[in-house]
Amino acid sequence: MLRSNWFKKYLLPGFIFQSFVIGGGYGTGREIVEFFLLMGPRNGIYGMLVSMVIWCIVLACTFELSRQFKSYDYRSFLINILGRGWILYEFTYLIGLILVISVLGSAAGNLTMEVLGIPTILGTVVMIFMVGILAFFGSRIIEAFLSYWSIFLYIVFLVLIIWINSIYGHQITNNFSLPEETGSWFKNGIMYAAYNVGPVAAILFCLTNIETRREAITSGILAGIIAIIPGFMIYYSLVSFYPAINEETIPTNFILDKIGSTPFKLSFQLILFGTFIETGVGLIHGFNERVSNWLKTEKNMDLSRSNRFIISTVLLVISIFIAEKFGLVNLIANGYGTLTWAYWLVFVIPVLFVAIKKNYI
Repeated sequence: MLRSNWFKKYLLPGFIFQSFVIGGGYGTGREIVEFFLLMGPRNGIYGMLVSMVIWCIVLACTFELSRQFKSYDYRSFLINILGRGWILYEFTYLIGLILVISVLGSAAGNLTMEVLGIPTILGTVVMIFMVGILAFFGSRIIEAFLSYWSIFLYIVFLVLIIWINSIYGHQITNNFSLPEETGSWFKNGIMYAAYNVGPVAAILFCLTNIETRREAITSGILAGIIAIIPGFMIYYSLVSFYPAINEETIPTNFILDKIGSTPFKLSFQLILFGTFIETGVGLIHGFNERVSNWLKTEKNMDLSRSNRFIISTVLLVISIFIAEKFGLVNLIANGYGTLTWAYWLVFVIPVLFVAIKKNYI
């Protein structure tokens, strides 16, 4: 029992946050390329460290404020942070939800087409179905899926980095010595941190076991570290084929082809497809919990499982139309820039301001 409580307090929030971060672009390596590797191998590492530090600080503040307010859905939490301006977060969150799931849908379609040679829409439909089913069953099943799948992911990523290093370790070392590209790794680190940490208010449902300030702050710091570790693993692997890897739509597939092991490639891609489901169900469930809380407090009603499924399906279908229209690379390169600054304004800065003002941190 004690071990179970320790896991729920200190590790579960980190695994669920990592499930948000890993997503289609992160898991495929596309986000890693766009935000970090384009700056050059060493600059990219510096940018990722900036993101990690911001995550740790914002998550620690968010977890403690959630505990203080006893707010475990984003609507009630943001009312305490923004007052009447909470609707600005709602608007940003919904745009972000649709954008990120569009990226997931596009990535799922591209992955199934590359692996199985089937139309991209079929991979997207499978992802929609799995996200809808998990949203139907609610928090307990979602927490179990997100945490166990994250553990499998760490194992597979660890195998990947060991394998890549054994074959291309010397090449990776050489590439870290190449001249760096011009560009602001600090700015990119801030941008990447903000649009990933912005939706964190949607995972407050997993914080109900946190009882003290120390637990909240420790859990938040650990969550930032847990979430960045797979990113470092992928990044290190991608450096082996820098700069050619920058042009690949799904860079991790390129790396897997170079390894040349079909069983490992299939295992990795199965785990990768699961990360699309992880991120999608996390975002959708966060929105469902917001609707559920509103119904309970304002209408004295419960959100039924069937309605959870319907809401999930509608949001997913809208997202998929966008995915089919714009594609993975364009969505990441062009869609995330505006979103990241919006999250700074309606979430990151207000959370830090309230935490400092009320002396909660």
